[in-house]
Amino acid sequence: MTSDLPRTFGPGATPIAPADREGARAALLQTFESVRDVIEETADETERGRTLAPRAVDAFRESGLFAFKVPREVGGAEADLVVQMDLIEAATLVDPAAAWSMLICSAVTGAATARVGDEALAEMYEGGRLPCMAGTLRPDGRATKVDGGYRISGRWAWGSGIHHADWVSVLTFVDGPSPVISAVVPIADIEVHDNWHVMGMKGTGSSDYTLDDVFVPEHRVVAFGEPQQRGGLIYRLGAPGYVVNEHMVFALALAKRALCQLREYAVEKKRGYGSGTTIADRPSVQRLISEGQLRLQGCRLLCDDVLDRMVESAADGPPDPRIVAEARAISTLCTDEALSVTSEAFRHAGGQAVYLDSVFERCLRDLYTVQSHFVVHDSSYEQHGQMLMGLLDQSSMS
Repeated sequence: MTSDLPRTFGPGATPIAPADREGARAALLQTFESVRDVIEETADETERGRTLAPRAVDAFRESGLFAFKVPREVGGAEADLVVQMDLIEAATLVDPAAAWSMLICSAVTGAATARVGDEALAEMYEGGRLPCMAGTLRPDGRATKVDGGYRISGRWAWGSGIHHADWVSVLTFVDGPSPVISAVVPIADIEVHDNWHVMGMKGTGSSDYTLDDVFVPEHRVVAFGEPQQRGGLIYRLGAPGYVVNEHMVFALALAKRALCQLREYAVEKKRGYGSGTTIADRPSVQRLISEGQLRLQGCRLLCDDVLDRMVESAADGPPDPRIVAEARAISTLCTDEALSVTSEAFRHAGGQAVYLDSVFERCLRDLYTVQSHFVVHDSSYEQHGQMLMGLLDQSSMS
């Protein structure tokens, strides 16, 4: 076991962490410490297998960390956005692929369990077991209304965690008053394509998946954007507001990992022909260690500030779309700054950095992979700039 006591999930289950910020932070970080060794020991297996290692899956599930974004009403932590960042950072510093798998499962499970009805919820939490869920924010495919539900066909990409999922949340287009629906589908009805052969984030198992005329009963389908049936404020932030903190901190943590590795490596590694000086003796490295850390800390302060303001704006309804646009732009800024700092660390590390088992190499290729995600696309800057100049209707910014 990876936790002191087996955890039970579902309606009425005891939440995995206290509701207050400091209590939740302490509990979740302590829980991660209880599984740290397993995550670290399986990191290479996760990388080689191109999906989260089975022992790591069990550790996250049994400890409850797959539920840090899940409503408290079904045993999750429903942690606030800043506390979520602290947990994600801690996991990323140990194994980025495992951290990404953890946050994706929790985010998808949290969004789904906040909105499905009681009948679907009972199916997902059968036996008090926490479900592993996968899914994507981008709709695709097509659903056709039939008696008792929908028949769905299509192919979806970037299904992180799909190889260990029990259920998949599928966003798809449909004719009718709601152009997009969200359907919860058991993994047995999904065809997974083993096409995740990539340069970075190799261990996330983000393969494509297909539904071929799959029937999904009405009770497992909700209109996209429909108000939640359980849970609190974080589930009415909208899709960008709900996940933007994950992208902020994941990039920053990757850069922090590379910078920490350089700081340790620099005091031991000598460069030059017979000079006897270490990398740490070079003024350019000293500056990078200082400036890089300050840049990352500055980004984190921006994140904490905008997330608290976004949550405050959603106290009585949807969040202020101007703040959501700002938050998404900041997440892109975090990714850009993280990539810059990591590139500099890679350069100063010298020949050691190019090996496939190097922290520098892994952080750099992981960052180049996550910067391709649409949440941190350049369009976030454009949208924020349009908002600042009064060129964008607020209704289109959510």
